[in-house]
Amino acid sequence: MAHAEMEVSILTSTQGPTDKSLRVTRNKLYPMQAWYCIGLFIFIIAVFQWIPFFHSKFARSRPTSNQSDPEQAVVPYRRVFPWCRIPVGLINAYRVIAFRWTLEIGKWYTLNMVEIFVTMAYISFLFVWAFINTTNLEGHTLDPTYWCNRSGTLAASQFPLITALGTKNNIVSLITGISYDKLNYVHRMMSRVVFILLWVHASSEVVQNAPFQPYLKEPWLRCGITAIAALTILCVISLRPIRARAYELFFYVHFVMVLTFLVCAYFHTQYDGLTYWIYPCFVIWGSDRLIRALGLVVFNHSYFGFRSGSIMDATAELLSDDFVRLRFHRPSHFHWTPGQTAYLIMPSVSRLPFEAHPFTIASFNSNLFDVLEEQKPRVEKSTRIAEHALGGSAPFWKELVFFINVRKGFTARLKEAASKGDKVKVFIDGPYGPSHNLGSYDTSVLIAGGSGVSYTLPFLLDIIEGVRNGKSSCSRVVFVWSIRNVDHIHWIDETLIRALQLVPPSLSISIHIHVTCSPATAESLPYCPIDDAKSVSDHSPSETVALQDGKPMVKSKDSLFAIESVKLQSGRPNLPAMLRDEVEMATGRMSVSVCGSQGIARSVRRALQFPVFSPLSNNGPSVTLHIESFGYA
Repeated sequence: MAHAEMEVSILTSTQGPTDKSLRVTRNKLYPMQAWYCIGLFIFIIAVFQWIPFFHSKFARSRPTSNQSDPEQAVVPYRRVFPWCRIPVGLINAYRVIAFRWTLEIGKWYTLNMVEIFVTMAYISFLFVWAFINTTNLEGHTLDPTYWCNRSGTLAASQFPLITALGTKNNIVSLITGISYDKLNYVHRMMSRVVFILLWVHASSEVVQNAPFQPYLKEPWLRCGITAIAALTILCVISLRPIRARAYELFFYVHFVMVLTFLVCAYFHTQYDGLTYWIYPCFVIWGSDRLIRALGLVVFNHSYFGFRSGSIMDATAELLSDDFVRLRFHRPSHFHWTPGQTAYLIMPSVSRLPFEAHPFTIASFNSNLFDVLEEQKPRVEKSTRIAEHALGGSAPFWKELVFFINVRKGFTARLKEAASKGDKVKVFIDGPYGPSHNLGSYDTSVLIAGGSGVSYTLPFLLDIIEGVRNGKSSCSRVVFVWSIRNVDHIHWIDETLIRALQLVPPSLSISIHIHVTCSPATAESLPYCPIDDAKSVSDHSPSETVALQDGKPMVKSKDSLFAIESVKLQSGRPNLPAMLRDEVEMATGRMSVSVCGSQGIARSVRRALQFPVFSPLSNNGPSVTLHIESFGYA
């Protein structure tokens, strides 16, 4: 009898795996397979990202003759189909479809096709991995015992990548060359998909183990409930309308809820021995904080100790009711490129001592303007433009300068400090983000709204310097700035005047400044009313002009608008018409860089779609669009 029972046991064990062994094996195998697929996807993205980078480097060093650039090659006979432009046309078509075709959801959300594709692919990918092969040995499909724990394990396996994408110094940015702020969308998207997957895991556990009350005494279960509650609060508070209107609330809640979630998730996964998916999150987060802390020490070493009169003390200037300019001495070892951002920590303004806020660096890290300083006689005194100069203690290009849009919370407190004329103690962390190489483009269009000029102005100066030094083949720059109040012109008027004095003959620059709200008045413009024409010195030539309201004015030759390439207009810019004209005139490679409101970004995207721009247009430009996020991410 005992022998017969042993034979039955051996027979059963050799018949194949059990449901439990299958569940355990797949729960560990599928998350690893998911990671292999994600790693392959990141590698492919990196290849496609770095190819244009090296191409731009190569194009920058090539001769500028038309024969050397296939994008500039002129087809002798227009009736002949431009076969040589097919690769360029395919690339341009991809750019249009992937990044300029968008789904607009109200005024808060605009998703391009790449973001939609990545979102749908990731959702499908995770849920297919969660519910595939869930038929048990008895033939019942979608057996909850198969996908219940697997959904939780799959969700846990994504935590390291989600944590990495939320840090400033992450390996994904290093590999792909995509800036951390662009990857922040993927960080939020993955968090929300994992949030849904965790609720699938939690709800199935409740259904399977009903009544659920006896299990509530288990510590691992209590930790699991606390973790999913923390993640739920985090996903709600991170919705863009809430995040944009109450950023500081989001900042504090995000930190507390993430810490609560990871700690509780660690103890919850101990029950199944899955902590190897959780503790890397602490390592990644800690490494990022360590790198940032070291950067703070390196760039602010002369500042620690809060000495009075430190060279890192910043001057906060109230430019208007809505804008503050912050400027301070540039550390000799702190270098940045156009378009990069820095995180500013102001203990006297922030609620928490090390609360950091990101702002785009508006100043230019170069000695470009030293040419003018050397040429200018030492006894020469500035004209009345100096009243609006961007720095009394040091020139604009030798300081770190930030234009800050005043909202609520931190920026409102900074405005209060600026109105009092107080010095503000500042730590700087950065710089962050890549800088686009516009030197290899033949035409560059720079479009900004309000404080977005912090992004476009350094690029303008960089192009001028590159052309002067023979490092850029750019032949035309169009600079468009939309402002609410005409007084905002004084933020950068002296810088533009000095920059335009250095423009080489081979570079054509056209500057368009549009005032959208307040009308142009004699008091606000750098003009003199005709009644006061006698006040203009004989040695300062002037001429009479008429504004759009018909009021005669005298334009001083010392003003920005005395320069022929600078135009001031009332109302919003007609971006589609401007871009259409530039595309029709341009050949070779063309770059369009935008930093402005959601409306400006949407208008530019629509303008650069197929109806205006044909990817296979004969001798037409190859257009690249760069859109920088405006305001809080």
